[in-house]
Amino acid sequence: MLKKLAVIGFGSTMIGIGVNGFILPFHLINGGMFGISIVINYLWQFSIGLTFVILNIPVYLFAYKSDFDYFLYGLIGAFFSGFMIEFLVPLRDVFHLPIVSSVIIGGVILGIGVGTMLRNHISPGGMDLLALLLAKWTKINVGIIAYAIDTVIIMTSLLILQEPRLLYSLLIVSIVGLFATVITSWNHYEK
Repeated sequence: MLKKLAVIGFGSTMIGIGVNGFILPFHLINGGMFGISIVINYLWQFSIGLTFVILNIPVYLFAYKSDFDYFLYGLIGAFFSGFMIEFLVPLRDVFHLPIVSSVIIGGVILGIGVGTMLRNHISPGGMDLLALLLAKWTKINVGIIAYAIDTVIIMTSLLILQEPRLLYSLLIVSIVGLFATVITSWNHYEK
């Protein structure tokens, strides 16, 4: 239990840093419920953390009926991730990097945070929880499933917001997906 809480703390902090320090300053999005929450924030200025928690409810109800451990640790992971995104809002004005550097650094930080949580069967958000459940049932790497879901979210966001700059978001989810896939693959070779 302590290891899981440490992983949640580390992963949530990395997510908060990546989102606030490197993604939001350029009005970009990442995938999953975070990405959907950010789009809603851009459209209607709703709180990203609160929107994130609310959007997760249906997926968590589904997980509750499917796998209680995934549900429990996913709920804790989503709560702490949402909290850290709100807590680390002051980072939005700290780093002043070119957009490509910010996208790469933000993607790596997010990928490490998300990948570490997924490796330990903890979800930082609803779409990742759905990816964990799908990976359990299909035996497809959770990072690949999460990347596919995130790509659909980014493409949909491009259509809704019609902002060409969001193409950088595809690079973000690619980096996050790569890191999550690599980090979660380590489990298969341990023992």
